[in-house]
Amino acid sequence: MQKLSSRAPRIRPSAAKRYSASALAGAAVGGALLFGVLSSAVFARASISADTFRQLDLFGEVFEQVHENYVSDPEDGELIKGAINGMLDTLDPHSSYLTAEDFQTMQEQTRGTFAGLGIQIVMDNEGEDKGYVKIVAPIEDTPADRAGILTNDLIVEIDGEAVLGMTIDEAISKLKGEKGTKVDVKILRDRDAEPFELTIVRDIVTVQAVRWRAEKDFAYIRIATFSEQADAGVKKAIKKLSKEIPGGPKGLILDLRSNPGGLLDQAIAISDVFLEGGEIVSTRGRRPRDTLREMGTPGDKLSGKPIIVLINGGSASASEIVAGALQDRNRALLLGTKSFGKGSVQTVIPLQNGLQGALRLTTARYYTPSGRSIQALGIDPDIAMPVIYPGQDENATGRAERDLPGALDVKEEEIVEATTEADGGDGDGDGDGDAEPAIEPFECPFEEDGETLRDCQLERAVEILTDAIAYRQLLADAGVARQ
Repeated sequence: MQKLSSRAPRIRPSAAKRYSASALAGAAVGGALLFGVLSSAVFARASISADTFRQLDLFGEVFEQVHENYVSDPEDGELIKGAINGMLDTLDPHSSYLTAEDFQTMQEQTRGTFAGLGIQIVMDNEGEDKGYVKIVAPIEDTPADRAGILTNDLIVEIDGEAVLGMTIDEAISKLKGEKGTKVDVKILRDRDAEPFELTIVRDIVTVQAVRWRAEKDFAYIRIATFSEQADAGVKKAIKKLSKEIPGGPKGLILDLRSNPGGLLDQAIAISDVFLEGGEIVSTRGRRPRDTLREMGTPGDKLSGKPIIVLINGGSASASEIVAGALQDRNRALLLGTKSFGKGSVQTVIPLQNGLQGALRLTTARYYTPSGRSIQALGIDPDIAMPVIYPGQDENATGRAERDLPGALDVKEEEIVEATTEADGGDGDGDGDGDAEPAIEPFECPFEEDGETLRDCQLERAVEILTDAIAYRQLLADAGVARQ
């Protein structure tokens, strides 16, 4: 998955040296030299079987034949890039090659400031939306957000050119541009209607990682993304609200809905704000260096005051680490719907000190303090509260990690089981199975103005926090249910 606003993985600076030998060095002079560079690079790092050696020889021969005999003169660099992408596509949805430009953009986005439209995008490779740019979410208060771009919108045309047939990298390059320049896009929202046109003026996008306000006697803190600014933003919010609310906030609502994730260290630091030491998350990988237990430090900034965490199907990665840690440690109640289920760690490995881009490689899985895997499973809320809004199909379900092609830890029988559960238990598709039915979604209406949607999940969180006895009972019951 590539996005104009990325969920940033860990960066391992020292890895540039480890991967210094590159197949690109021999690309221009045919398969023999290319193979020699490949084989020597591999042998310098690990033992390799004779069969793998033959496969590398085969790759070198194919490259040479294409280089010499293709109908038009191919660009060798593009061939190598295509081969790299093809190799990584066989792994999982989150392992990918970043060009030098992509690598620079990712670093800018991690810092929280970059030029562009302010959208997170994917390009499905199957289904009815295949080949189009799909909006995961517009970033708050950005050109795309102000223009009215919505989650699940499709960009079908950019500056008069059809998106169908472009790669996601090509689409991104056309959407990006200098501050003040315009881009014309054609948006498909209702799949049965005609697309409509929008002109969006590019701008410097500063992602405000944290927003806050008082909700009655309680603090409300929304984390939009886990950029480098997130931890400092949460601490600033607590400090400001402690002064703004008379006597300080009586509790906290931490909103992680539709937060796609971000930096691992920020998720750990923010979890640590509300915990009294102890384990926050563990990572387990193939190599010893990727197997770690991340521990907190003494000092709960809220001194044990009640917390409710809001999550939904768009809460992913770093969001799930925070939610899982607070839930497992019985420090907070989770309210909303099951999270996305992205429980894998991506390490960014610069290639030739970043001059040849970087490799974003899945190196480990996340586990909550109790040892639960997040990958493809997600985090279940303690208080399930699905909501639908006027005109919304109550049967509509969002895309989750397990739905992505090649997702880790997803077996065919698990997909069938999930389908059966959604059907009511008998798997015939009519919803009349014998299993316990899913929770009916809560119909959330407009405000009195008839235009503004109410936030019924937030209202429910405030209601629970207002009754301290009820909160403690719900927290105790949730803890018992998880044992």
